[in-house]
Amino acid sequence: MKDRSSPTPIVCTVDVVLLTLRESVLQVLLLRREQAPFEGAWALPGGFVHADEDADTEASAARVLQSKVGIASPYLEQLATFSGLARDPRGWSIAVTYCALVSHDALQAALAANIEGSVQSQSPSRARSHLQLFDVAALPQLPFDHARIVEAAVARVRGKSLYSSLPVFLCGPEFTLPQLQQTYEAVLGEAVNKVSFRRKMDELDMLEAVPGAVRGGAAHRPAQLYRLRPEYRRSLSLLARGL
Repeated sequence: MKDRSSPTPIVCTVDVVLLTLRESVLQVLLLRREQAPFEGAWALPGGFVHADEDADTEASAARVLQSKVGIASPYLEQLATFSGLARDPRGWSIAVTYCALVSHDALQAALAANIEGSVQSQSPSRARSHLQLFDVAALPQLPFDHARIVEAAVARVRGKSLYSSLPVFLCGPEFTLPQLQQTYEAVLGEAVNKVSFRRKMDELDMLEAVPGAVRGGAAHRPAQLYRLRPEYRRSLSLLARGL
């Protein structure tokens, strides 16, 4: 009879799907693994939960992003839990996964700082290859069940974008309404009616005009710049109806 007095330890990790938008294409950040299992493979940024340091798994995910990517995402949401014996060769494991959204400019700045810090201890070419963006529709072969995790994150973001302010976290701190509409369309993969979009933004009431700030728009006409209201900058605004 199997001895159950000393249960086999369970591997407990967090994995983060960090999404950004580059030239209207949704991309995910991957990290090249530096140790077994799957050494050298591209994978999601992740790591073990530090029970003596992390208040909860969200704190673990935030720590992973800060330590491995050098960024604090303005939007971080728990996605799902993936578990079982087959997903990790080290044994029965559980991964609490998170989805993070960040503008491309903010991510590029973080990656540049990451490279600058890394070259002090390794070659510049290796530092540049440590983290890389991939189109979500053209991923390399991923270890564990990371392909399923990315698929779940993309589906979550696209689903919530139908009725929420979620895509705004892929914009920079200031943006025009046409730019925001283009962001929604890129995430959803389809055109959005301009009138319906403007009405939805009014209903969500999540934006405020930046006083005196405009940007060149269509036909060289200046367009008003907007930003998230302070109360929405780390939260999600929801409405029942779609765009």
